[in-house]
Amino acid sequence: MKSQWECFLQNLGEWQGSFTLLSPQGEQRDDTPSLLRLEGLDQNQKVRLTLQRQSQADVVLEFTSVGGGLKFFETGSFSQGTIQVAPFTEFGAELGLTQTNRRLRLVQIFTPTGELDRLTLIREQRRGTDAPERPPLTLDQLLGEWKGNAVTLYADLRSPVTYPTNLQIRRDGDTQLVQQLSFGDGSQSQTITSIASIEGSKLQFNQGPLPVQVLLLPDGASSTCPTCIKAGQPFFLEAGWLHQPNERQRLIRNYSDKGEWISLTLVTEHRAN
Repeated sequence: MKSQWECFLQNLGEWQGSFTLLSPQGEQRDDTPSLLRLEGLDQNQKVRLTLQRQSQADVVLEFTSVGGGLKFFETGSFSQGTIQVAPFTEFGAELGLTQTNRRLRLVQIFTPTGELDRLTLIREQRRGTDAPERPPLTLDQLLGEWKGNAVTLYADLRSPVTYPTNLQIRRDGDTQLVQQLSFGDGSQSQTITSIASIEGSKLQFNQGPLPVQVLLLPDGASSTCPTCIKAGQPFFLEAGWLHQPNERQRLIRNYSDKGEWISLTLVTEHRAN
């Protein structure tokens, strides 16, 4: 298994793209061209990050290790964000998915009082490559059965676990969607069924203690998160990416009822029908 540093190095290169600022409802507020350079230094013992965005000062950071709220998978996909939700403090996380010469990153930010405040969708390709963007995600593209595999990394550094997943999504009339998610093996398997109302390019799940919305976004992306987080309630943040018509990735960052970040899961799934 690769070390976290080796997984980080999967992202080396120049990434050309844009930062698209979205409202909590998914409406575009701004779009800024970007160039992100990740350079390996001292025989890749150090990495320098340089971010250039139009009309903004460059951001330059250097890394000699990774840790804290940042974790990587062997594909290079990663997430970084708040480790502990604190009262009266802005909270958020970045979820980054990679696929050869393309990257898709999603930042979800919540206000100090817990309401979803804004999203930033970052679409990138390796500079000099021809890696076309996907069309905006539609509900019809998600309908059907998806079989996959999940890898979960833990914040407390226990050993990662892998397990199969099965996701079935179907319409129930014109205004509702039924989703059934199964994961795990044998006696450890679990199944969760949930119902969403279909509101254009938004799916709204209201059965649980925290309302959760799914936004269908450009480049085959989706954003899943609560519209408001509350003390004493566990929650998760998710970015999805339909990077091929029959292949999708989902990255899920889980928090406990105490607001502690506990795990990060990467699901790679393929359409079964």
